[in-house]
Amino acid sequence: MSTPETPKSLILLEAIPDGGFAEVEAEVEGSAESLILYREGHAVRAWLNVCPHAGRRLDWAPGQFLKTGDGLLVCAAHGASFELARGECVAGPCRGESLRAVAVRVVDGEVRQDVSAG
Repeated sequence: MSTPETPKSLILLEAIPDGGFAEVEAEVEGSAESLILYREGHAVRAWLNVCPHAGRRLDWAPGQFLKTGDGLLVCAAHGASFELARGECVAGPCRGESLRAVAVRVVDGEVRQDVSAG
């Protein structure tokens, strides 16, 4: 009989600016990966820090992300623009593709990786 895994703490919610981003390292499917965390109030979304266009990181410097005035995440390498509800590319070289989501949840003021979400 297996026991459910405890969600892995990634960062304190208060360490992510509201409407802003943070970058953390986490294990995803057995590999160490860079994640983008985006906070909106008490909700946090997470994606692999990999642009679907060319497989490069989206940050222009470690943990530093570009956000347009109309709220799109922009890949620093080739300018692909992603909406922040689902991570879909809405402009640029990978239009129609999406960032790969990683399940997270906020528990007791911590952003935790939801390892049970598969």
